[in-house]
Formats: sequence, structure tokens, C-alpha cells
Amino acid sequence: MAAKRTAKRKPNFLIVLIDDLRFDELGICGHPYMKTPHIDRIGHEGAMFTSAFHTTPLCSPNRASILTSQYASRHGIIDNVARDAHSHRLPNYHVILQRLGYETAHVGKWHMGNSGGPRPGYDRWVSFPGHGSIFNPVLNIDGDERQHQGYITDLLNQHAVDFLKKKHDKPFALFLAHKAVHPDAFQAPDGTIDLSKGGYGVPERHKDLYKGEHFPLPPSALPYDEVVKQKPAWKEAFELKVNEASRAVLDGIGAGTQEEIRLRAAMMASVDEGMGDIFKVLEETGELDNTFILFLGDNGYFFGEHGLGPERRFAYEEGIKSPFLIRYPTWFKAGTVNDELVLALDIAPTLVDLAGGKEADFKTMQGLSLKPLARGAKPKGWRTSFMCEYFSENAMPWLVGMSYKAIRTRRHKYIHWTQKSLDGVDCDELYDLKSDPYEMHNLIGKRSERPTVARLRKQLAALVAQSVGL
Repeated sequence: MAAKRTAKRKPNFLIVLIDDLRFDELGICGHPYMKTPHIDRIGHEGAMFTSAFHTTPLCSPNRASILTSQYASRHGIIDNVARDAHSHRLPNYHVILQRLGYETAHVGKWHMGNSGGPRPGYDRWVSFPGHGSIFNPVLNIDGDERQHQGYITDLLNQHAVDFLKKKHDKPFALFLAHKAVHPDAFQAPDGTIDLSKGGYGVPERHKDLYKGEHFPLPPSALPYDEVVKQKPAWKEAFELKVNEASRAVLDGIGAGTQEEIRLRAAMMASVDEGMGDIFKVLEETGELDNTFILFLGDNGYFFGEHGLGPERRFAYEEGIKSPFLIRYPTWFKAGTVNDELVLALDIAPTLVDLAGGKEADFKTMQGLSLKPLARGAKPKGWRTSFMCEYFSENAMPWLVGMSYKAIRTRRHKYIHWTQKSLDGVDCDELYDLKSDPYEMHNLIGKRSERPTVARLRKQLAALVAQSVGL
């Protein structure tokens, strides 16, 4: 009698999301002193994507884009304002995974609405209200919300490990969203955020880690008066940044000082320790090679480039580019380096594709499955450009009118400031990333670049129309 054929197991999924992590804030990504051996292992044993980007470089909108595979202009979470009810209605890919036979878990920051309570799509829920607290945080565990003692990164790591250790009768999908490396932010009873009462925090064991180290800044780290010579859209914003209302928000969190950069690196040490524990439990349970592991940030961050910091919202590379590491031996051999344009929007369709989703499961998604990039393939028809967008927020008094739509291609970046015009001056920006990787020389007024501008404006208009479903 023939042996009974064993059905092929569906892969497990582990997404690790870090808050405010720049594209260069990992050892494997070139940080000059940060040591992240366990995180680096993902890329060393899998693939590192060197051209990975966000479409709205801001916490709530981009988290919604990851879960829905939609541009912010489609899913409607366009800023960090509390949107509790809306976040319960998002077409979250975890709902699809549950239907496809997965056990799902969310551990960590949610931040689409200030409520820390469970959202649809998860069998296990560990989160916290708003931004949470670095020390002794309030955690909501499956609806039970109370204060816990300890360092938040360590607590979230342990909840993730506990979920992975338990016996699973189904394939699992764990979304681990750390608060690190976001500083603490004080939240008043009315829901408003006062960043001046916050700050970066590290556990006692890491308080002197990297003491005295220096992070070299690029030539684009210029004072305001130099920036506006090439970027006139910023003139009003930089003037507003020094007024009383703006300083009330900005004071206390700095603008990328060397000490703040060091503290961010020290906060990542706990994340890396947790990644080591995760690798250990996956190895012990025999699930490592059948688990698709993806590590990324939720937006970028500026350390003073273009006069910006503390900031992440804007379409320069420091704001939109992300570390993006994948370990999945079935698809990527060890040490793969891929430079295709990939987006946070691609996560949901990739996982649903691997889970055996049908055509109807992808109908609302705007990203692409990464499957065509597996095994080192260079697929025809892969994207050659994408759109970035941002909607100005009343909560940030110096950013009034700073909305934009931008297009980034392999070579160029064109930024259209939708609410900016200064006495007939064209406030838009064009950069040749091949000759000007630091985006210091705005070519928008060059006669020789007019055909490029016309072409990019046409392409951007098409992407805008696609993003809202026209």
C-alpha cells in the first residue's frame, strides 16, 4: 500500500516592525557603531532589500498601509489623529489569513486610534494605548488593560516568545510592533500629545552602551538658511518652527544630537536581544526554515539632513527609505542583495500569496507580491516608480500647508507641494539621485530638465489617480 502523502505545510509569518527606524540604523545597513547581530542574521541568511520605501512616512498612515496594502489616500488614515472607529474597519490582511487557516497575533504598538483594545483579525492581542510608555507601561492583553512593571521592549519580546513557544495546530502569523526607537510622549487626558515631556529611554544594563560614539552626518545636514536656497517650500515652515507654539512641542526631544542618536542605538540592543530569543525558540520548535521573517521600520527619521529633525514625514530619502530584511530559505538564498523598488505596501499581498489566497483576496490591495523577486529573479514588469504622499497636520504648527505628492523612480525624485506657491516661485523639487544622492541640488528651474519634469508630472498624475481608484 502506498505511503500516505503528507500535505505541504503553509509557512508561518513573523513581521517585526520598529518605530522611527532609519534605513541605516542597523549593523548590516552600515551603522558606524550599532551592533545588531541577531537582526543582521535575517539578512545574512536571507535577503537585504536596498531600495525599500514607505508611501506615507508617518506612523499611523504607514501602519495602515502595511496592513491593507493601500495608499493612505485610499485607506483614509492620513495622519496620527485618533481614528479608533476607522481602525476597526480596515481591510486588514490578518482577517484574510484567519480565513485561510492561520492563528494570528498582534504584539506591540497599534497607534491607529488611541485605544489599546483588540482589533478584528487577531486571535491573540497584546498592545497599549497611544504611543505607550517605555517604562512600566499599561498593556492591553486580550481586552484586559492594566499597568505592568518593566521595560517595554523586554515585555513585548517576552510576549512574542511566549506566543511562538505555545503549541500551534495551525500555521501562525505574528505581527511584532515595537515601541522602540520612538521616545516617550506625554499624553494628556484630552488625548493631546506633549512630546516635550518625553524622551528616549534605555534599561539600566544598556545605559552606557556606545558611550562617546559619533554618527557622521552627510553634507545635506545644513542650517535652515542654506536649505531654503534649494527648497523654497520650507521657508515658511522654518520661520514657524521657532515660534512659541512650535517650541512647546519641540523642546525636550532635540533634533538629532549625538546623544539622542546614541540612545536610539542603545534602545535597539534590547530589540536585538529579543530577536535572538525568537531565533532560539523557532529553532527549538523546528519552525525556523518554515517561517517567513521580515524586519523593517515604520518610517524614516532625520538627524538634521535638510535642516530637519526630529522629523520623519518628508519625501527625502531619510524619511521614506526603510531597512527591509527577509529570511525565507524557500525563496531567498543566504546573502541575497536585491535593489528592486519594494514598498511596505507589498507585505500584505506577499503573505496572502504565500498563504494560498485567491484572486478575490487581493482585490483591494495596491502593492505587489514579492514572489517574482524570489530566487534572484529580475522580473519583467516590476515597478519602476512609486508615489509618496503626506497630508499636513494641524497638530504640528510649523507644518501648515506642507502637503505633497511625490514620485520616486530609479533615478529621479519629483516633489509636488500641493499647497505651496511663493510669489510665483515654483516650490516643487526635482533631484537626480544618480548625480546628487543627498538631494541638495534642486533642478526644477533648469531649462534642460523641463522634459524630465513634464514626464514625471504625467507619471505622478497617473499614480495619484490609481491610488484613489480612479
